[in-house]
Amino acid sequence: MRLYDHPASGNCLKPRILLRQLGLAFEPVTLDLFRRETRTPEHMGRNPDGRVPVLELDGGETIPESGAILLFLAEDTPFLPDDRLARAVVHQWMFFEQNQIEAQLAVARFLVLTGRGEAHPELLEALLARGRGSLASLARGLADERPFIAGDDYTVADIALYAYVHCAGEAGADPHEHAPIPGWLERVEATPGFVNDLAPFPEHARA
Repeated sequence: MRLYDHPASGNCLKPRILLRQLGLAFEPVTLDLFRRETRTPEHMGRNPDGRVPVLELDGGETIPESGAILLFLAEDTPFLPDDRLARAVVHQWMFFEQNQIEAQLAVARFLVLTGRGEAHPELLEALLARGRGSLASLARGLADERPFIAGDDYTVADIALYAYVHCAGEAGADPHEHAPIPGWLERVEATPGFVNDLAPFPEHARA
């Protein structure tokens, strides 16, 4: 398998975490987001939306979108429950991550780390306000002291959420201000085979 990704992308971190925890061999292929290497016709053939991550299977089939990759890899493993209701809870939090956490905190992080936030202060502040609200929602979801977001078991929902929650402080929204979240982050990081290799943004990413 090949994983087309960028080391500084939280969305790309998600499949890297799961691939390693499943013990699956893969070849990472870095495409530089900031030099538009994902916008080439070749990559558009892998993902019509021209983004990463994209997982390429041994047969040549490609799976774009971090959530789709996580769900594909997790099928028939402990990372995705068989029970329909339990699975729906996993999906609930994965959709929440894309609609709230990723849409706000990931974008705010991008603006801050590339310096573009200085030109768009009102947009950045609006994203941060909504992002802090999303962290509060996550904290409420963990408030019953469940070990992981979908219950007793660690699932792909935890991986999806971890990617941009753990580094939300880089955007200006500290997840440690929400009491249940730090303990949850520690439990995620303590799962067998977990590796967080999220890289800093490269110097040439700055506006």
